[in-house]
Amino acid sequence: MRAVTLSSVPATPAVTEVDTPRPEAGEVLVKVAASSVNGFDASTAAGYLQGMMEHRFPLVLGKDFAGTVEAVGEGVDGFTVGDAVFGVVMKPFLGTGSLGQYVTVSTGIGVAPIPTGLKVEDAGALGLAGTAALDSLNTVSLAEGETVLISGATGGVGALAVQIAAARGAKVIATARPGAEADFVTGLTKEPVHLVDFTGDLEAQVREIAPEGVDAVLHLAGDGAALAGLLRPGGQIASTIGLTQDAVEGRDITVHAVWADPNAQTLTALAEQAASGALRVPVTATYPLEEASQAFAAFGAGALGKLAVTCS
Repeated sequence: MRAVTLSSVPATPAVTEVDTPRPEAGEVLVKVAASSVNGFDASTAAGYLQGMMEHRFPLVLGKDFAGTVEAVGEGVDGFTVGDAVFGVVMKPFLGTGSLGQYVTVSTGIGVAPIPTGLKVEDAGALGLAGTAALDSLNTVSLAEGETVLISGATGGVGALAVQIAAARGAKVIATARPGAEADFVTGLTKEPVHLVDFTGDLEAQVREIAPEGVDAVLHLAGDGAALAGLLRPGGQIASTIGLTQDAVEGRDITVHAVWADPNAQTLTALAEQAASGALRVPVTATYPLEEASQAFAAFGAGALGKLAVTCS
């Protein structure tokens, strides 16, 4: 099959021929229709995950997938050939990812049905970013009327978090530069979003909106320790990029390290919201599999939202 691979790390992803995987016990083989580029994939290609996870070469990249069940392994219940499914590859090693024509996934975690009304391209860009956004907001227990600062609002996780937070009735402050970034973020929801330019005096801008500090911060980009300084006493910050409690020692705030948990319940909830139109999957560009290297280049250059890759 054709797939986006690495022969070593760090390296530039390339499309090559690899063996089509076979489902083991408890797995399904999915014919992938759509996937997307995530920060996890870029970090893998850059070599940042060396020593953290086993790498099996040639390493097929990709976490998100959406497609059709092609075959089922021994002991699989609840899925049959022909089912439309989506989710996140959750194997304990790197090497058999979803940026290819086929992928095998465990039915124990990371896979759920695609509901009627959800486009396969959107489903293939929803799993990891949507789960990270939802888990981050749940971790800080964001409630109606509270103020949340979302740093990294123009990325896939941030764009989904803005929508979910606004739907919960929170006061949303989002980082975005004036121009295309600001237009993108304000176009995500009908609810008001307060924009702050991270290239300027971020603290002054945030304090003008929330003089006593914000209730919560989603640290998806930027200097986590500095962002934590914008919290009110007792505030909480959820970080998907490595901030720890040690970085804010002595302050009356709580740091939560977030690792996305794409269980079936979370994936189903996200998919139902997206299918109903309550949540928009922010796909801003779509690339065919053979042009996946261009998608990675665009991601690295700071493209807005989610970059989808069609694999069929």
